[in-house]
Amino acid sequence: MFKISITENDAERRLVLEGTLVAPWAGELENVWHEAETRRDGRKLVIDLSDVTRISPEGEQVLMRLMESGAKVACDGIFNRHVLKQLYLRCRAKR
Repeated sequence: MFKISITENDAERRLVLEGTLVAPWAGELENVWHEAETRRDGRKLVIDLSDVTRISPEGEQVLMRLMESGAKVACDGIFNRHVLKQLYLRCRAKR
């Protein structure tokens, strides 16, 4: 199961993810992010992984592409923090 909700205020537009970020949902996240990016009206765009329970290699690849494109990512939990730290280091190594 996977769910993407969008919340917004004057400062940010947030994509709140819930469930397992695996194929084909990883591709759906990328599509939703691109659409949200075009409609953010100068607000910060944040991907919230606080309620994600699993991230597959496909999900990691999408997150890495979004991070490289400037997405800000927020999360809770030791596992998600570890995954994001590894993705961040991989993004930096590519530069």
